[in-house]
Amino acid sequence: MDEIRRDVGENAERKALIDISVEGWRFTKVFGRLLDKLDSGEATRYANQARYFHKKIDDGLSAFGLRLVTLEGQPYDPGMAVSALNIADFGPDDFLVVDQTVEPIVMGPEGLVRSGTVMLAKAERQ
Repeated sequence: MDEIRRDVGENAERKALIDISVEGWRFTKVFGRLLDKLDSGEATRYANQARYFHKKIDDGLSAFGLRLVTLEGQPYDPGMAVSALNIADFGPDDFLVVDQTVEPIVMGPEGLVRSGTVMLAKAERQ
C-alpha cells in the first residue's frame, strides 16, 4: 500500500514539475517579446537573466530525464506530437511549417510525456 502511495506522489510531483516548467517556458517567451521593445543596452541585462532562468528550468527537468522540445521552423507533419490550433485554416495540399510553439512538447527517457500545441503557417515547397 505504501508503494502505491509513493508512486502516486511521485507522479504528482513529476506532473507539478512539468507544469511549472512549461509555464516558465511560456513566461520566458512573453518576456522575450517584451525585451524586443527595450533599448539594446537595457535589454541585454534582462535577456541574460531570462536565459539564466530558462537554463534553471532545463537543468531541473534534465535531473529527471525530461526536456522541452519546440518545432518552430520545421515542416508540419500530421504525425507530430502536437495539436495545431489553426489547422482548419489550410487546405489539404498546402505545405505547412510550424510557425509558433504555444506549448512545447515534453520528452522523457521513455519517450513522449506530453504533446505540444503549435500555430502553423503556409510555406513554399522546397
